[in-house]
Amino acid sequence: MKTLENIKKTMLRAKNGEFYKSRFAGIDVEDIKTMKDFEKLPFTDKEDLRNAYPLGLQAVPDEEILRIHSSSGTTGAPVIIPYTKKDIDDWAVMFKRCYETAGITSRDRIHITPGYGLWTAGIGFQAGCELLGAMAIPMGPGNTDKQIQMMIDMKSTVLCGTSSYVLLLAEEIEKRGLRDKIHLKKGVIGSERWGEKMRARIAGELGVELYDIYGLTEIYGPGIGINCEKQSAMHMWTDYMYYEIIDPKTGELLPEGSSGELVITTLQKEGAPLIRYRTHDLTRTIPGACGCGIEYPRIDAILGRSDDMVKVRGAIIYPSSVDELLATIDGVSSEYQIMIDHLNGKDILTLFFETEMDIKSSASLEKTVAREFKAKIGLIPVAKAVGMGELPRSEKKSTRVFDNRY
Repeated sequence: MKTLENIKKTMLRAKNGEFYKSRFAGIDVEDIKTMKDFEKLPFTDKEDLRNAYPLGLQAVPDEEILRIHSSSGTTGAPVIIPYTKKDIDDWAVMFKRCYETAGITSRDRIHITPGYGLWTAGIGFQAGCELLGAMAIPMGPGNTDKQIQMMIDMKSTVLCGTSSYVLLLAEEIEKRGLRDKIHLKKGVIGSERWGEKMRARIAGELGVELYDIYGLTEIYGPGIGINCEKQSAMHMWTDYMYYEIIDPKTGELLPEGSSGELVITTLQKEGAPLIRYRTHDLTRTIPGACGCGIEYPRIDAILGRSDDMVKVRGAIIYPSSVDELLATIDGVSSEYQIMIDHLNGKDILTLFFETEMDIKSSASLEKTVAREFKAKIGLIPVAKAVGMGELPRSEKKSTRVFDNRY
């Protein structure tokens, strides 16, 4: 019952803020006596957080707030998350734990490429690194020439970044013939879903072990979970959060092992506690103990997002499904882009994919991709092969699907 008691303490803290004071009006925390009672509480969604802009989530006085972070706000008002000293310290503890789980020590030199500023990424990677006692190389994104030069000169052993930007660096290092001049041993990748084909390319071109780090701005930032050396499943730091897996359509709690949407309640957060926050990330609980010996529970690698789904001529398409499909086809790289248009009264889906083949002789590969797409996803696309490196790379998250119908 310790988890339930921590949840109730979080609720009491949350009700100090304008948002939850209104959301939980009429709810007596002491009436929540079981987890079943807790599961009847309303969810919190990102739109709620946008509506609380700028500081409706703040649950402590101004003098206790040391920092704010924010989401990008590209699809609406940004979400502002205030942090107390304890929040910042707790986040660093979790991030240090992530590095240790990946076998990273104080002897490592950690090359940090995610952005600094309002975004939670760069500063989270650095705080965990400093608490670990390792050398931080706080590059931030961009300036690929300088990134590679510093990687060589500083003998960086760990590379941190988004999968898109780490792939770009890997491609440049390979293209320039610098593989034997780098000292990288591990990569810590966060912020977006990435398929096995991309993972294999990065690991192969850089010669590193790769680790998936999980997190989101609303819940501290990256560092709330990471996979160990045994498998792709990620250990979640449940002394700082409680999670549920729900049916994204009905909101009902799912049995252990079933795939659904991850919902998180913070257990220690002071500045902006969150209760039953819908992440929209799709995953499942992995039952049983892990062979690595870490006792924290695990979720599977993120399969995609419930709000990433698009519907084209009756077919439901998730980027994760396209990742899995292309991974089975020889000659197709990890990078792809989908364009959806409405032309002459009909939806048209064009799938661009990279290949090392001569583009002039790729017609048969395009037919194979179109056939497999139809067989596994239920829609015939216009499949277009492009050369390696022709699709855009991003310093942050890659956009895979462009829906131009609206």
